[in-house]
Amino acid sequence: MPSDLLSTQVYSRSDLRASGFTTWRIERDVAAGHLIRLRRDRYVVSSHPDIDRAVRIGARLSCVTLLALWGAFVFDSSVLHLQVERRASRLRAADDRGARWVRSATAHRKVALHWVNLRHVAPNRHTVAILDALRCAVRCQTPPLAVATVDSVLHVGLATMAEVREVFASLPGRYAAVLAVVDARSESGTESLVRLMLRQIGATYELQVKVRGVGRVDFIIDGWLIVECDSKAHHQGWEKQQEDRRRDIAAARQGYTTIRPLAEDILYRPDEVRAALREILACRL
Repeated sequence: MPSDLLSTQVYSRSDLRASGFTTWRIERDVAAGHLIRLRRDRYVVSSHPDIDRAVRIGARLSCVTLLALWGAFVFDSSVLHLQVERRASRLRAADDRGARWVRSATAHRKVALHWVNLRHVAPNRHTVAILDALRCAVRCQTPPLAVATVDSVLHVGLATMAEVREVFASLPGRYAAVLAVVDARSESGTESLVRLMLRQIGATYELQVKVRGVGRVDFIIDGWLIVECDSKAHHQGWEKQQEDRRRDIAAARQGYTTIRPLAEDILYRPDEVRAALREILACRL
Protein backbone atom coordinates (compact mmCIF):
# COMPACT_ATOMS: atom_id res chain seq x y z
CA MET A 1 0.00 0.00 0.00
CA PRO A 2 1.26 3.53 -0.70
CA SER A 3 3.14 4.80 2.33
CA ASP A 4 0.94 7.87 2.82
CA LEU A 5 -2.20 5.75 2.87
CA LEU A 6 -0.57 3.11 5.05
CA SER A 7 0.60 5.66 7.61
CA THR A 8 -2.78 7.36 7.78
CA GLN A 9 -5.21 5.91 10.29
CA VAL A 10 -8.69 7.22 10.90
CA TYR A 11 -9.77 6.85 14.52
CA SER A 12 -13.13 6.96 16.21
CA ARG A 13 -13.54 8.33 19.71
CA SER A 14 -13.90 4.78 21.03
CA ASP A 15 -10.59 3.84 19.35
CA LEU A 16 -8.87 6.70 21.13
CA ARG A 17 -10.49 5.88 24.44
CA ALA A 18 -9.37 2.25 24.09
CA SER A 19 -5.82 3.54 23.57
CA GLY A 20 -5.92 5.43 26.86
CA PHE A 21 -7.16 8.84 25.71
CA THR A 22 -9.52 10.65 28.02
CA THR A 23 -12.17 13.02 26.71
CA TRP A 24 -10.13 15.92 28.09
CA ARG A 25 -6.99 14.75 26.31
CA ILE A 26 -8.82 14.30 23.00
CA GLU A 27 -10.13 17.86 23.15
CA ARG A 28 -6.72 19.17 24.22
CA ASP A 29 -4.93 17.40 21.35
CA VAL A 30 -7.49 18.66 18.84
CA ALA A 31 -7.02 22.21 20.10
CA ALA A 32 -3.24 21.83 19.92
CA GLY A 33 -3.33 20.37 16.41
CA HIS A 34 -1.99 16.95 17.44
CA LEU A 35 -5.31 15.41 16.39
CA ILE A 36 -7.42 16.57 13.46
CA ARG A 37 -11.18 16.20 13.79
CA LEU A 38 -12.48 15.60 10.27
CA ARG A 39 -16.10 15.14 11.30
CA ARG A 40 -18.01 13.93 14.30
CA ASP A 41 -16.28 10.85 15.79
CA ARG A 42 -13.54 10.75 13.13
CA TYR A 43 -9.96 11.83 13.85
CA VAL A 44 -6.58 11.57 12.15
CA VAL A 45 -3.06 12.32 13.32
CA SER A 46 -1.65 13.33 9.93
CA SER A 47 -3.47 14.98 7.07
CA HIS A 48 -3.89 13.52 3.57
CA PRO A 49 -5.97 15.66 1.17
CA ASP A 50 -7.94 12.83 -0.45
CA ILE A 51 -8.52 10.93 2.79
CA ASP A 52 -9.50 14.10 4.63
CA ARG A 53 -12.14 14.98 2.03
CA ALA A 54 -13.49 11.43 1.88
CA VAL A 55 -13.86 11.04 5.64
CA ARG A 56 -15.23 14.56 6.05
CA ILE A 57 -17.98 13.73 3.56
CA GLY A 58 -18.70 10.37 5.23
CA ALA A 59 -17.30 8.21 2.43
CA ARG A 60 -14.36 6.02 1.44
CA LEU A 61 -11.79 6.34 -1.36
CA SER A 62 -12.80 4.06 -4.23
CA CYS A 63 -12.87 3.51 -7.97
CA VAL A 64 -10.14 5.09 -10.09
CA THR A 65 -8.97 7.34 -7.24
CA LEU A 66 -7.96 4.43 -5.03
CA LEU A 67 -6.48 2.37 -7.88
CA ALA A 68 -4.34 5.33 -8.99
CA LEU A 69 -3.02 5.75 -5.44
CA TRP A 70 -2.07 2.07 -5.50
CA GLY A 71 -0.09 2.60 -8.72
CA ALA A 72 -2.52 1.22 -11.29
CA PHE A 73 -3.20 2.97 -14.59
CA VAL A 74 -6.31 5.14 -14.81
CA PHE A 75 -7.02 7.67 -17.52
CA ASP A 76 -8.27 10.51 -15.32
CA SER A 77 -7.60 10.87 -11.61
CA SER A 78 -8.55 14.54 -11.35
CA VAL A 79 -11.98 13.74 -9.89
CA LEU A 80 -12.15 12.28 -6.39
CA HIS A 81 -14.18 9.05 -6.58
CA LEU A 82 -15.77 7.97 -3.31
CA GLN A 83 -17.97 5.12 -2.11
CA VAL A 84 -21.04 5.85 0.00
CA GLU A 85 -23.43 3.27 1.41
CA ARG A 86 -26.82 3.36 -0.32
CA ARG A 87 -28.65 4.41 2.83
CA ALA A 88 -25.99 6.82 4.07
CA SER A 89 -27.19 10.12 5.47
CA ARG A 90 -25.75 13.20 7.14
CA LEU A 91 -23.10 13.69 4.48
CA ARG A 92 -20.96 16.76 5.02
CA ALA A 93 -19.20 19.10 2.61
CA ALA A 94 -15.83 17.92 1.31
CA ASP A 95 -13.92 20.91 2.66
CA ASP A 96 -16.06 22.08 5.57
CA ARG A 97 -17.23 19.64 8.21
CA GLY A 98 -19.68 22.26 9.46
CA ALA A 99 -21.58 22.38 6.16
CA ARG A 100 -23.94 19.82 4.68
CA TRP A 101 -23.29 18.09 1.37
CA VAL A 102 -25.06 19.84 -1.47
CA ARG A 103 -25.06 17.86 -4.70
CA SER A 104 -25.16 20.92 -6.95
CA ALA A 105 -22.51 22.95 -5.11
CA THR A 106 -19.61 24.13 -7.25
CA ALA A 107 -17.12 22.81 -4.70
CA HIS A 108 -18.41 19.26 -5.26
CA ARG A 109 -18.02 19.11 -9.03
CA LYS A 110 -14.63 17.46 -8.58
CA VAL A 111 -16.13 14.75 -6.36
CA ALA A 112 -17.98 11.70 -7.71
CA LEU A 113 -20.03 9.75 -5.18
CA HIS A 114 -20.80 6.10 -5.93
CA TRP A 115 -23.81 5.03 -3.90
CA VAL A 116 -23.15 1.31 -3.61
CA ASN A 117 -22.84 -1.19 -0.79
CA LEU A 118 -19.52 -2.99 -0.42
CA ARG A 119 -19.09 -6.65 -1.37
CA HIS A 120 -15.80 -7.06 0.51
CA VAL A 121 -14.76 -6.06 3.99
CA ALA A 122 -13.20 -2.59 3.89
CA PRO A 123 -9.60 -2.66 5.17
CA ASN A 124 -10.06 0.56 7.14
CA ARG A 125 -12.37 3.54 7.59
CA HIS A 126 -11.13 5.51 4.60
CA THR A 127 -10.72 3.07 1.69
CA VAL A 128 -12.68 0.24 0.11
CA ALA A 129 -11.16 -3.13 -0.78
CA ILE A 130 -9.24 -3.27 -4.08
CA LEU A 131 -11.81 -5.55 -5.71
CA ASP A 132 -14.64 -3.16 -4.85
CA ALA A 133 -12.60 -0.30 -6.32
CA LEU A 134 -11.93 -2.33 -9.47
CA ARG A 135 -15.60 -3.22 -9.87
CA CYS A 136 -16.45 0.47 -9.72
CA ALA A 137 -13.64 1.49 -12.11
CA VAL A 138 -14.76 -0.99 -14.78
CA ARG A 139 -18.25 0.51 -14.78
CA CYS A 140 -17.00 4.08 -14.52
CA GLN A 141 -14.75 4.09 -17.62
CA THR A 142 -15.14 3.37 -21.32
CA PRO A 143 -14.41 -0.26 -22.29
CA PRO A 144 -10.89 0.44 -23.68
CA LEU A 145 -9.90 2.38 -20.57
CA ALA A 146 -11.42 -0.30 -18.35
CA VAL A 147 -9.29 -2.92 -20.13
CA ALA A 148 -6.18 -0.82 -19.57
CA THR A 149 -6.98 -0.45 -15.87
CA VAL A 150 -7.61 -4.17 -15.38
CA ASP A 151 -4.39 -5.00 -17.25
CA SER A 152 -2.52 -2.68 -14.92
CA VAL A 153 -4.13 -4.06 -11.76
CA LEU A 154 -3.00 -7.53 -12.82
CA HIS A 155 0.46 -6.41 -13.91
CA VAL A 156 1.33 -4.62 -10.68
CA GLY A 157 -0.09 -7.48 -8.61
CA LEU A 158 -3.05 -5.77 -6.96
CA ALA A 159 -5.29 -8.71 -7.87
CA THR A 160 -5.02 -12.19 -9.33
CA MET A 161 -6.78 -13.32 -12.49
CA ALA A 162 -9.11 -15.44 -10.34
CA GLU A 163 -10.05 -12.34 -8.33
CA VAL A 164 -10.60 -10.33 -11.51
CA ARG A 165 -12.94 -13.05 -12.81
CA GLU A 166 -14.79 -12.85 -9.49
CA VAL A 167 -15.27 -9.12 -10.02
CA PHE A 168 -16.64 -9.59 -13.53
CA ALA A 169 -18.95 -12.39 -12.39
CA SER A 170 -20.73 -9.79 -10.27
CA LEU A 171 -21.07 -7.31 -13.15
CA PRO A 172 -23.74 -7.26 -15.88
CA GLY A 173 -23.06 -9.58 -18.80
CA ARG A 174 -22.16 -6.77 -21.19
CA TYR A 175 -18.81 -6.35 -19.37
CA ALA A 176 -17.69 -9.85 -20.39
CA ALA A 177 -16.26 -8.28 -23.55
CA VAL A 178 -13.83 -6.31 -21.39
CA LEU A 179 -12.63 -9.40 -19.54
CA ALA A 180 -12.18 -11.30 -22.81
CA VAL A 181 -9.37 -9.00 -23.99
CA VAL A 182 -7.52 -8.44 -20.70
CA ASP A 183 -3.79 -9.19 -20.85
CA ALA A 184 -1.52 -8.76 -17.82
CA ARG A 185 1.60 -8.65 -19.99
CA SER A 186 0.94 -5.02 -20.91
CA GLU A 187 3.29 -2.92 -18.82
CA SER A 188 1.47 0.40 -19.22
CA GLY A 189 -1.92 1.79 -20.00
CA THR A 190 -0.73 3.04 -23.39
CA GLU A 191 0.44 -0.47 -24.32
CA SER A 192 -3.01 -1.81 -23.48
CA LEU A 193 -4.67 0.84 -25.64
CA VAL A 194 -2.36 0.21 -28.60
CA ARG A 195 -3.02 -3.53 -28.27
CA LEU A 196 -6.73 -2.86 -28.59
CA MET A 197 -6.10 -0.67 -31.65
CA LEU A 198 -4.16 -3.50 -33.29
CA ARG A 199 -7.03 -5.89 -32.62
CA GLN A 200 -9.44 -3.41 -34.17
CA ILE A 201 -7.47 -3.12 -37.42
CA GLY A 202 -6.91 -6.87 -37.61
CA ALA A 203 -3.11 -6.76 -37.31
CA THR A 204 -1.08 -9.78 -36.27
CA TYR A 205 1.14 -8.84 -33.35
CA GLU A 206 3.41 -10.21 -30.65
CA LEU A 207 3.61 -8.54 -27.26
CA GLN A 208 6.77 -8.01 -25.17
CA VAL A 209 9.21 -9.65 -27.57
CA LYS A 210 12.97 -10.02 -27.07
CA VAL A 211 14.95 -9.06 -30.17
CA ARG A 212 18.59 -10.05 -30.44
CA GLY A 213 20.87 -7.04 -30.03
CA VAL A 214 17.93 -4.78 -29.22
CA GLY A 215 16.29 -6.10 -26.08
CA ARG A 216 12.62 -6.38 -25.30
CA VAL A 217 10.22 -4.36 -27.43
CA ASP A 218 6.56 -3.62 -26.77
CA PHE A 219 5.11 -4.95 -30.04
CA ILE A 220 6.20 -6.62 -33.26
CA ILE A 221 3.45 -6.32 -35.87
CA ASP A 222 3.22 -8.57 -38.91
CA GLY A 223 6.80 -9.66 -38.26
CA TRP A 224 8.46 -6.38 -39.30
CA LEU A 225 7.03 -3.31 -37.53
CA ILE A 226 8.17 -2.56 -33.97
CA VAL A 227 5.94 -0.27 -31.93
CA GLU A 228 7.31 1.21 -28.72
CA CYS A 229 4.83 3.01 -26.45
CA ASP A 230 6.99 5.74 -25.00
CA SER A 231 6.03 7.90 -22.05
CA LYS A 232 7.70 11.01 -20.70
CA ALA A 233 8.33 9.35 -17.34
CA HIS A 234 10.44 6.51 -18.78
CA HIS A 235 11.98 8.15 -21.85
CA GLN A 236 13.05 11.53 -20.55
CA GLY A 237 16.54 12.91 -20.91
CA TRP A 238 19.13 12.81 -23.66
CA GLU A 239 20.80 9.64 -22.38
CA LYS A 240 17.56 7.70 -22.66
CA GLN A 241 16.93 9.12 -26.13
CA GLN A 242 20.42 8.02 -27.19
CA GLU A 243 19.70 4.51 -25.94
CA ASP A 244 16.40 4.43 -27.83
CA ARG A 245 18.01 5.58 -31.09
CA ARG A 246 20.74 2.97 -30.84
CA ARG A 247 18.08 0.32 -30.28
CA ASP A 248 16.18 1.51 -33.35
CA ILE A 249 19.30 1.28 -35.50
CA ALA A 250 20.08 -2.20 -34.19
CA ALA A 251 16.53 -3.25 -35.05
CA ALA A 252 16.73 -1.68 -38.52
CA ARG A 253 19.89 -3.67 -39.28
CA GLN A 254 17.74 -6.78 -38.86
CA GLY A 255 14.98 -5.53 -41.14
CA TYR A 256 12.66 -4.00 -38.58
CA THR A 257 11.05 -0.58 -38.75
CA THR A 258 10.44 1.12 -35.40
CA ILE A 259 7.83 3.74 -34.60
CA ARG A 260 7.23 5.43 -31.26
CA PRO A 261 3.75 6.97 -30.93
CA LEU A 262 3.55 9.52 -28.15
CA ALA A 263 1.63 8.61 -25.01
CA GLU A 264 -0.41 11.81 -25.26
CA ASP A 265 -1.50 10.88 -28.80
CA ILE A 266 -2.45 7.35 -27.73
CA LEU A 267 -4.52 8.74 -24.86
CA TYR A 268 -6.03 11.85 -26.42
CA ARG A 269 -5.90 11.21 -30.21
CA PRO A 270 -6.52 7.47 -30.49
CA ASP A 271 -8.28 7.74 -33.86
CA GLU A 272 -5.20 9.38 -35.38
CA VAL A 273 -2.86 6.74 -33.97
CA ARG A 274 -5.11 3.91 -35.15
CA ALA A 275 -5.28 5.41 -38.65
CA ALA A 276 -1.51 5.85 -38.74
CA LEU A 277 -0.93 2.21 -37.77
CA ARG A 278 -3.32 1.03 -40.47
CA GLU A 279 -1.69 3.19 -43.16
CA ILE A 280 1.87 2.22 -42.17
CA LEU A 281 1.00 -1.46 -42.37
CA ALA A 282 -0.71 -0.90 -45.73
CA CYS A 283 2.45 0.76 -47.11
CA ARG A 284 4.50 -2.39 -46.50
CA LEU A 285 1.88 -4.50 -48.29
